[in-house]
Amino acid sequence: MSDEDNQEPLIGLAALMRMAYSGVDLAPLGAQLIARAERNPADANALMDLSTVLQLRGNRETALDVQAQALAFQQLYRLPTAGSQSEIRLLAIMGPGDLMANSPLEFLLEDADVALDLLYVAPGLPLPPSLPDHDVLFVAIAQSDKNLPLLQEIASAIKSWPRPVLNKPDRIAWMSRDGACALLKSVPGVVMPVTARISRQVLEQIGHEALSITTVLEDGVFPVIVRPVDSHAGQCLEKIEHPAALADYLRTMPNGEFYVARFVDYRSPDGQFRKYRIVLIDGRPFVSHMAISDHWMIHYLNAGMADSAEKRDEEALFMADFDTGFARRHEQAFRDINKRVGLDYLGIDCGETADGKLLIFEIDSCMIVHAIDPVDVFPYKQPQMQKVFSAFREMLFNASRNKRPSRLLPLPQAGED
Repeated sequence: MSDEDNQEPLIGLAALMRMAYSGVDLAPLGAQLIARAERNPADANALMDLSTVLQLRGNRETALDVQAQALAFQQLYRLPTAGSQSEIRLLAIMGPGDLMANSPLEFLLEDADVALDLLYVAPGLPLPPSLPDHDVLFVAIAQSDKNLPLLQEIASAIKSWPRPVLNKPDRIAWMSRDGACALLKSVPGVVMPVTARISRQVLEQIGHEALSITTVLEDGVFPVIVRPVDSHAGQCLEKIEHPAALADYLRTMPNGEFYVARFVDYRSPDGQFRKYRIVLIDGRPFVSHMAISDHWMIHYLNAGMADSAEKRDEEALFMADFDTGFARRHEQAFRDINKRVGLDYLGIDCGETADGKLLIFEIDSCMIVHAIDPVDVFPYKQPQMQKVFSAFREMLFNASRNKRPSRLLPLPQAGED
């Protein structure tokens, strides 16, 4: 009997985050997982769940150390499947890292008849010679500087894969902020300000007015937004009004490279900012959430949605009318984005400009899309999220039967816009 057979089942990210969202103190569970690992140091499931608990409690570095211990014992992790039978067997290729390092597929497959296996690979941890049988392969590794060599390695390994592959790694590799801008900035009906990757030295020169912002941004005027490369969720993101403020910002940031883009004031006539999270599943747009705030940098959790019935009513109406409203207004833009990006599953954070264009903040393959908000506060979300989950399952089903048409456009060559 293998070590894997001797372990308790993996709890998994979705179940653990659902507990955290509902206010459960994860410390006692963490203690239980530690006790399991002490009884059986090779209990990789306990270590992987403990790593997730530590991340949810804000202990990132310790969590990654524990994750590395888990991966030293075991590469493959199997999620519990709803019911006794599964119609589709999905194998996801994952990379080590924090909660933003991979597409969080577990949230899309809660209560689904899909058997999900998570296979971790890394430099020095290649694809094993024996893999679980599966109907579809999904590359879940997110784009980052750290992951680019891994994505290239996976791209080479799956060239002749015997099963359908979703989210090809060469397409994921273009999901950097400047890469996405190169793909989308010329799409009709889309506004995506030029995003430049700039060294600290050049930004310091701009901050001291030795260089103009237009030397790095063709549409560059202050204010601009600046963030470190590979940062997410608004971490270290700032709106910079003038060169002196840029110099002040750099004094607080140790990073060597940054993304810079022109700030677009996208507030609505009522003075509020509205940000939408959309997912394209097999090219079709679905809304995941809408956040409303009086601040330009919006995250759903800090937008006060749970505290405002008025905001929730607007989000509910937006979801109800999405197919005939927002999705129809931007139908051609979504179609063009899908063709240019070429990912089977894609997340889009966006807004609308004053003249009605689709304003793209970010696109990537690893945005969290979930149904773990409290049902008593957000009852309208459950039907909408079931639409998303059903579409994702349908994509897997069709892929397993090779019913999916190709929609890809060639990727730009180096130096092309």
